[in-house]
Amino acid sequence: YTRPGLAVAAAADPDRSSANRVFEILELLQVSEKEIVLCAIRTCSRLFGSLLERGELFVGNLPLEEPSLQESYSAEDKYKIWMRHRYNSCVHCLGELMGHESFQVQESALCTLMKFVELEAKHPLVKNEWRFNFPRELLKVVVDGLIPVEDNSSLLISRFQEYLEHDDVRFFVMKSVAENVGSVMPKTKKVPLPVYQKNAFALISSISMPSEESEIQNFLLPGSLYKKVLVILHDSILPHMNEPTLMIDFLTVAYDVGGAISLLALNGLFVLILEHNLEYPDFYKKLYSLLDPSIFHVKYRARFFRLLDLFLSSSHLPAYLVAAFTKRLSRLALTAPPDGLLIVIPFICNLLRRHPACKVLIHRPEGPAEMSEDPYLMSEEEPSESRAMESSLWEIQTLQSHYHPEVSKAATTINTSLSEMEDDLSELLELTAYEIFDRDVKKEATEIPLEFQQARGLFGKKDDIFAEYFTLG
Repeated sequence: YTRPGLAVAAAADPDRSSANRVFEILELLQVSEKEIVLCAIRTCSRLFGSLLERGELFVGNLPLEEPSLQESYSAEDKYKIWMRHRYNSCVHCLGELMGHESFQVQESALCTLMKFVELEAKHPLVKNEWRFNFPRELLKVVVDGLIPVEDNSSLLISRFQEYLEHDDVRFFVMKSVAENVGSVMPKTKKVPLPVYQKNAFALISSISMPSEESEIQNFLLPGSLYKKVLVILHDSILPHMNEPTLMIDFLTVAYDVGGAISLLALNGLFVLILEHNLEYPDFYKKLYSLLDPSIFHVKYRARFFRLLDLFLSSSHLPAYLVAAFTKRLSRLALTAPPDGLLIVIPFICNLLRRHPACKVLIHRPEGPAEMSEDPYLMSEEEPSESRAMESSLWEIQTLQSHYHPEVSKAATTINTSLSEMEDDLSELLELTAYEIFDRDVKKEATEIPLEFQQARGLFGKKDDIFAEYFTLG
């Protein structure tokens, strides 16, 4: 190849009118002259890099080239299929050039392939079921070129180290090395491969992992971002992961943090428990500890009670456990706001309907007359040791004297025989104090409330507090 050949390579352009010139460029990758090969590599980098960015390569399962030209594909698709095959040929040639005798050619081929890795990650050529995409097959070509069987590639591996700063590259490089070793070693029939083994060791040892606690702490999320991640984790992250069980440690640690973060971790844990058979021995103990006065005031109250209702829906739960949750909610109800009480009282009634063994809590007339006599241990962390089954729901009876009429009416439900039909909590879960206030303001009074003592003057009687502090001037 002479100067005209170089000119062809240098002038290559992704213009479709000159698409056939790509064959000349690919041929230049296989010549013996180093300068021509380097020029061809740079041309391929520009050409196919531009095609990837512009979406002019076929996306999806690539059909065979010859049959695709005969089938009913559009002219646009035929062009993209044809060019995708040329791109695959280019990748194959670049993989072979990573074993070239010139290190300059090896380095140029490596950098071009890694450029394609970056572009394919942004503009994937395959349609995945999940949102995350990484061109594993392309990176496998790179890894195969980094660990040849016969040639020492330590210098090229040292050049590759800059790409190992990226977490996803490190992860898939390790997986590709494992696959490569698994395919090469069985073929050797236990014959030592010292050069290959040194190459594999050099590549693996160049992958640095966090070794100090300070390095690991760099990955910690700030509290606000932690909550945002947990909010979307169950429906926007876990369904798109190949192995959702990798999030077990993250979610269990979040569940142990406490407060709002623990509440938000419940959704993700529920997905892993239900769909991936996660075993969490102390799950209900931790869930029990989350029941504190703050649950009526947190932003995610509706989500928490929805999940709590779900976790306590099984009829196979032991009576002592359900009784402990019921009693703890009743005790918390004494200081809860009206909008919280209109959730928790029907919630408790539903628990009693599902678990008839717990109805003893509302059928114990000889129960404690004073709070100090209540055997229930509110401070006990273990539900089985709380002695809830020995107690009664006197707190709900107390709420029958609540100042808000809707709360007192809801609390009187336990005075009658509970129906088998559970109360629908869906509308109550989103209820707020503002909605209750607006609803009360808009109510039309059927009777006009009157003072039962006749008023005498503007400030009432002589002993009236207004008359004591105010006088008419």
